[in-house]
Amino acid sequence: MKTESPVAPAAERNAVGTSGGLHARARGDLELLERYHRHGDERARDELVERMLPVVRQLARRYQRGSEQLDDLVQVGSLGLVKAIERFDIDRGSPFMRYAVPTVLGEIKRHFRDTGWAAHVPRGMQERVMEVKRAIEDLSSTLGRSPSPAEIAERIDMDREDVLDAMEAATAYAAVSLDAPRPGDDGERESYAESIGDDDEQYEFVEDLATVMPALDVLPQRERLIVQLRFVDDLTQSEIAERIGVSQMHVSRLLRRALARVRTVAAAERRPRRAA
Repeated sequence: MKTESPVAPAAERNAVGTSGGLHARARGDLELLERYHRHGDERARDELVERMLPVVRQLARRYQRGSEQLDDLVQVGSLGLVKAIERFDIDRGSPFMRYAVPTVLGEIKRHFRDTGWAAHVPRGMQERVMEVKRAIEDLSSTLGRSPSPAEIAERIDMDREDVLDAMEAATAYAAVSLDAPRPGDDGERESYAESIGDDDEQYEFVEDLATVMPALDVLPQRERLIVQLRFVDDLTQSEIAERIGVSQMHVSRLLRRALARVRTVAAAERRPRRAA
């Protein structure tokens, strides 16, 4: 998997343009850092922050996605910049830019890891998502179309399955309100909440019916009809009596007798399985 190491030189080149400009920039940064660290000159720190803000904005733009506001990412990156200024060792002699850029990137990544995701996604997967996202943007610009997972995998030296996992994990970044309308071509679109199914109370009934059906086969036709009218068609005993032309009391006796037979047969059917 490729690393982020090319980002710092690219940021430096875009900020100042030429090699001579880089050296001049580094000297200017060091002078401001010395004034701040050795003499406590806070104006020097503020000036260095102003000089570095274009670089911070460029890095923040690379990580902008979805509803994330660029200004918010710039603020996060600016916090990383201030941390870099405070922690930089001026006696090491290395360019400040080389230290500042990874620090700013680390702060932006930490922001996404801690606050940006609607669902918990492991840190390694989050970084993979960002890498795939950048590859998609680069390839889309080069190819003039959306790249395939295989093309993305080849570009960043990653397994195709890992690319697909990252693309799926990217959907966990932003949550969608259940009240939001579902995408579609029709004018009046239902919300996501309206498309969620409810528990069907008949599922349990169907399962019970599948258990009872073999036992119902032993019943005489009239008793089987009464059981069906009562428990399937949900008729009252009075309605059943009117339907088949007998008294309600007679329906009650037939129903009790039928249920007793069903329980007996069902119990007999279960015994061999329990013994087994």
